[in-house]
Amino acid sequence: MLADVREQMIEQQVRAWEVLDERVLEIFRKIPREQFTPEQQRFRAYADAEVPLPHGQHMLRPSVAGRLLQALELTGSEQVLEVGAGSGFITACLRIAAKRVRSVEIFPALAEMARRNLDALGLDVDLVTADGLQLDTGARYSAIAITGSLPVYDERFERQLEIGGRLFVVVGEPPVMEARLIRRTGEGSWSSESLFETVIDPLVNARRLPEFRF
Repeated sequence: MLADVREQMIEQQVRAWEVLDERVLEIFRKIPREQFTPEQQRFRAYADAEVPLPHGQHMLRPSVAGRLLQALELTGSEQVLEVGAGSGFITACLRIAAKRVRSVEIFPALAEMARRNLDALGLDVDLVTADGLQLDTGARYSAIAITGSLPVYDERFERQLEIGGRLFVVVGEPPVMEARLIRRTGEGSWSSESLFETVIDPLVNARRLPEFRF
């Protein structure tokens, strides 16, 4: 029954939103999304909607999660950084697609939830409870996924990419935000590609434009 609902989500939500990479679709078949959804919200696990989490956070819609994974073009050899583990669903998807994943979550309760969910599937992830905007160890990554938006673009993440590395980030404020793919093309050069429009929760402590007062 759940497998049928999962397949319906893949076909009607994820593939319908131009996620055509079969590797990504297969990951969505493997990961039981309902196990990453709070028990009282499990009726929403496969809906085309954000699922509420503690601390006012949300799981990304399946279609957005699919576009994120497709944009990063993971082949299994990458070292990946995720900023914002949430309940661990995208973390799990990244771990299946990549060699190693480091995930940063600012809320201890969410970090613990993600750890439990990942451990239940036997997925080994380096999950750190910290503010991703403050954590820069000098490491470089093949891919970086930021699961919260940046009201104002912040260059610190693109500087953590290896040459050839990819960064998925959503920039802007409601009612319209832009999902972007940033590629590091050289030691001091990057390219930016606009992917689609969406609206997601901002990263906690992300810089915002000053409010205008009259």
